[in-house]
Amino acid sequence: MGKTHLAVALAEAAIRAGQPAYFKTAHDLVSDLGKAYREGRLDRQMRIYLAPKVLVIDEMGYLPMDELGATIFFQLVSARYERASIILTSNKSYGDWGSIFGDPIIATAILDRLLHHSTTINIRGESYRLKDRRRAGLLARPETQAAIAATLAAAPSQARRGKERK
Repeated sequence: MGKTHLAVALAEAAIRAGQPAYFKTAHDLVSDLGKAYREGRLDRQMRIYLAPKVLVIDEMGYLPMDELGATIFFQLVSARYERASIILTSNKSYGDWGSIFGDPIIATAILDRLLHHSTTINIRGESYRLKDRRRAGLLARPETQAAIAATLAAAPSQARRGKERK
């Protein structure tokens, strides 16, 4: 099971228990709130993300945030802090979050609130998507992939040598 699948399963469990939940990728959430800010309706749009008991924010850190995005994200986390749950998925370690937000100080402030009453689940290993492709024979084993990559890395130099001989 992957990060997103686990987050969705937890949100579904909350819904079955009668609690509202909402799912959004980090990029879409910050884009949506940034647009609302520019249009003068941030407070109204923020209420959408403050309302559910469970907010799933998927793919945190795949794309860096600009200063406005980081500030708005901080506002959202602060407003939900100790009031409602956030389930967040990321393939970045906490030490890398300064680069996500472009500022280690705001990253620390966000992490401080997120981690205060949290449980971190670290999922290691190959993604389920790669495992499925490998089982279907569509992807080589990791050791085979390394050999192929080494061959491909050497191939351009071999091709140049062949052209030089002509």
